[in-house]
Amino acid sequence: MNWNFLHRTPSAAKEPAVRDILDHMGFPVADYGRSLAFYKNALAPLGITLLKEFKLSEDGADGYAGFGRERPQFWIGTGTALKGRLHVAFAAANKQEVDAFYKAALAAGGHDNGAPGLRPHYHEKYYGGFVFDPDGHNIEAVTYVPE
Repeated sequence: MNWNFLHRTPSAAKEPAVRDILDHMGFPVADYGRSLAFYKNALAPLGITLLKEFKLSEDGADGYAGFGRERPQFWIGTGTALKGRLHVAFAAANKQEVDAFYKAALAAGGHDNGAPGLRPHYHEKYYGGFVFDPDGHNIEAVTYVPE
């Protein structure tokens, strides 16, 4: 199979070279419907929405969902849930987005893992909020506050 369609080649005239280290990531969840609802609500304040979904069953209980701002970069799907805890940090534009993410994630069924605030032990300008998702993964929104 030709996988060339997966590679983005920047236009020399318009786009800088790709500097990101990840193109996308995904993991299986224990309850697809519950996790889909959680991430739809928790990520909305960050401008991250469901961009692509593949249904694998007529009742919608099985599938894959891709979230992003412009293209799907964060995926969840059915399968055997991971053992252990995954940590995913989503970039926020400012403190208000971090705060809104935290509140939305808790309202969507997440559990507190650290209220929004400065984390100078990470970086002097690091402002993050942390929640556990329905599978117990550490999900974060982070920004770097200006001086």
